[in-house]
Amino acid sequence: MIVPGIWNSAPEHWQSVWQQERGTAAVRIAPASWREPDPDDWRHAISVAVASCPEPPVLVAHSLGVLAVADWVATSAAGLTLAVAGVFLVAPPDPLAPAFPEAAVGFTAPRAIPEGTRVPAQLVVSDDDPYCSAARATEFAAAMGAEVVRVGALGHVNVASGVGAWPWGRALLQRFEDAR
Repeated sequence: MIVPGIWNSAPEHWQSVWQQERGTAAVRIAPASWREPDPDDWRHAISVAVASCPEPPVLVAHSLGVLAVADWVATSAAGLTLAVAGVFLVAPPDPLAPAFPEAAVGFTAPRAIPEGTRVPAQLVVSDDDPYCSAARATEFAAAMGAEVVRVGALGHVNVASGVGAWPWGRALLQRFEDAR
């Protein structure tokens, strides 16, 4: 299940490429507030998308989508393990950083999730992400109980970073899925 960041992901973004590769087996959230994201709207969009899946999906989130998924997981923690197989999170933004989009005010850093209600999670961290330091992203992972995968200097791991279809990331996701 694809959970893009603010403004959705362009067709050349790795999330869109991966979704196209999966065909109808992949689902993308559809919030009404892509341009001026509302946390409640995104939380609802995630719930609707998860409910539409015939089997518990792995949520693949990028950027603001990471914060939305983290919020959804924390809010829905009771019984969540039956709803999703895991969360694969890439390049979270830091709501306290100067570069955080003003339009996304209202989204917060991931909250601590009690150990008994955590889902399998992996957080992919770039060492030179302009939206979040690696140290701060590691704090987010600790709060969620997520495994951290450092990928070196890949910027925000998006089209502007030049990762293209990001085959190495696809391999990371495949290993994550296979471990479920």
